[in-house]
Amino acid sequence: MSFAAIIFDFDGVIADSEVRANRSLSESLTAIGMPATYEDCLRDYYGHNWQETARRIEARFGRPLPADFRETHRERARARFMEGFDAVPGAAAFLDELDAMPRAIASSSRAEYIGWALGRFGLAHHFGAHVYSADGWARGKPHPDIYLTAAKGLGVDPAACLAIEDSPTGARAALAAGMTVVGFCGAGHILDRAAHGAMLREVGVHHVAHAFDEIAVTA
Repeated sequence: MSFAAIIFDFDGVIADSEVRANRSLSESLTAIGMPATYEDCLRDYYGHNWQETARRIEARFGRPLPADFRETHRERARARFMEGFDAVPGAAAFLDELDAMPRAIASSSRAEYIGWALGRFGLAHHFGAHVYSADGWARGKPHPDIYLTAAKGLGVDPAACLAIEDSPTGARAALAAGMTVVGFCGAGHILDRAAHGAMLREVGVHHVAHAFDEIAVTA
């Protein structure tokens, strides 16, 4: 099948970030008396924007997060990321092979972080202005809004887009936008790739890829 554009989730697809992100969230929550393991965070908050993550944390513990929690957590996470942080294996080569095919990022993360990480990886030129963030939105993933916004920004019919997603939450968003979805299992947080792929298939993704070289795109 030929696609008019390709839209990438960021964390777990372009950035191999989920292990560091969820470990730092676990540490930040535990430090304020809201104990959570890495596994808890990956299970309960993975793929959501900060607004939904905060709602879920507060519902779980029955009390609000401190007013300065996000900034304090951001500092902790930044320190973890500076220890060593890179793109998902194969991402750079895959982007190079797309040539002039339109592409965008549709992410739950902060735009500033995405821009910093793309610069660190040397990949910013692949996306230009087409980096879309649902941070601050009332309706993040699994709602389709961020994917519809990315398609509109590219000037492409959502039904003509291929989306690459690693989380069930994100996959639901791209499916709700009417896109063909690849469930991606190539990042470091996915230890059992067969099980993760099966979970994404249950959500309804059209294809599962364990690495970028398993994704076929016809421009």
